[in-house]
Amino acid sequence: MNNKKLIKKCQKNDRQAQSELFYLYKDVLFALSLKYCKNYKEAEDNLHDSFLTIFKKIHQYNFKGSFEGWIKRITINNAIDKYKHSTLSDLSLKEDKIEDTNIDTDSLHVSLDELLLHIQELPDRYRLVFNLYELDDYSHKEIAKMLQISEGTSKSNLHRAKVILKTKIMSAQNNLKKIVINDG
Repeated sequence: MNNKKLIKKCQKNDRQAQSELFYLYKDVLFALSLKYCKNYKEAEDNLHDSFLTIFKKIHQYNFKGSFEGWIKRITINNAIDKYKHSTLSDLSLKEDKIEDTNIDTDSLHVSLDELLLHIQELPDRYRLVFNLYELDDYSHKEIAKMLQISEGTSKSNLHRAKVILKTKIMSAQNNLKKIVINDG
């Protein structure tokens, strides 16, 4: 069944179509949830909540634009909403003067899985801004609006996230070198 027919059936609350849609997109949305959540369990919860929202609002999808983009936006918004009420009040901390945040990625060798773990360990406010800006191509203006912060705070939080990630990655690599040398 093509996507349009599947979506139309979901709009009529067809349980079989909803199941098909879930299995078609669950892996993509789970990977997206992992980027925005602290851990696997939170990502599972976000995936579940996102599909509940998708099925509740699917009648609003008007077949203009990408359906996958529409459901990804719902998934990201669900993850952000979970933090807005509890931890995002810290997002509006004073803006620091931002210096150059360029990181020499050639000297940092890290697997995607390891990078994802380091990203998940970031404080919520930094993880959200980092993911939105670096991984999902939102502008600081868009991030500021989504998170209800200033553009300067968005830039500052991105800078801090990059510094923390660089420090974590370099520390992990140094620890690995020590292990290799000691085993040598």
